[in-house]
Amino acid sequence: MSNTVYVLNGPNLNLLGLREPEIYGSTTLDEIAGMLEDRARQLGLTIDMRQTNHEGMLVDWLHEAQAEGARAVLLNAAAYTHTSIALLDAIKAITIPVIEVHLSDPKAREEFRHLSYVAMAAAKTVEGHGADSYRLALEAVASGEV
Repeated sequence: MSNTVYVLNGPNLNLLGLREPEIYGSTTLDEIAGMLEDRARQLGLTIDMRQTNHEGMLVDWLHEAQAEGARAVLLNAAAYTHTSIALLDAIKAITIPVIEVHLSDPKAREEFRHLSYVAMAAAKTVEGHGADSYRLALEAVASGEV
């Protein structure tokens, strides 16, 4: 097992900082990546941060994380959280821990966001802490919690 943590981000997260800042905050994905890289270094980890608007790419990256022996995956599947059985199956197909990450608290939002296919197979969920959700998830990996 390596010390690499894959940080996979789904659709529209490339627009963080611009898109609905009242929900998602004003921090950009690049700023989150910088914060995570700094924290990972302090924890003796490295991150591999990626973003795509395509569901199949997230599935491929989950498989890659397994094949490369990643320590864990932090997954913010965004809207695919609530729709993708393919992501659920991909998480179930790998043995490395996946932590579901959300900036907002989906359960405090529209009812259709209350269902999380990702959570059905994730080792842990961290949500509702804004950009700090990523840091908290990374620290859970470092502490051996997952």
